[in-house]
Amino acid sequence: MAIFKGTIVVDNERCKGCELCTVACRLKLIRMSEAVNHKGYHYAQQIESDACNGCAACALGCPDACITVYRTKLES
Repeated sequence: MAIFKGTIVVDNERCKGCELCTVACRLKLIRMSEAVNHKGYHYAQQIESDACNGCAACALGCPDACITVYRTKLES
C-alpha cells in the first residue's frame, strides 16, 4: 500500500474564514490564523504539515476553492 504525505496551500486573500475546511479535516490539522487578510477575515492555515496525508477533504469542502492540496508518494 502506498503512503502519501500531503501539504496544503491556502489562498489567504480569497479565504473568507468560513471554517468548513477545519470541520472537513479528519486529522484536525487546519485552524484559523490569528492574522487577517485584506478583507478582515481570519484565514485557514495548516498546523502540522508532517501529519497531512493529502486526502483533499479540506479542498473539497471549501466553497470558494481557496485550498490547493499537494501529495507526495513516499517510498514504501
